[in-house]
Amino acid sequence: MPEGVRAESGFIALKLHGPFPFSLTGVLTSFLNPLAENKIAIFAVSTFDTDYVLVKSENLEKVRNVLHTAGHTERIL
Repeated sequence: MPEGVRAESGFIALKLHGPFPFSLTGVLTSFLNPLAENKIAIFAVSTFDTDYVLVKSENLEKVRNVLHTAGHTERIL
């Protein structure tokens, strides 16, 4: 980051495996609700094809456990 720019570092991006049809609702919610219930802060970015969720890297193991318990699977690229 350039000097003087206010920024917060230490995030890791999780990509939801898309694309998802525009008519399909609740995809991001099914991913975010378990994180919110476990007090895990996120930053979400949506694109035409998919969604990305940024979480602090120190929370990654907790995020994996919470999402696995919620029925989500992981695919490492």
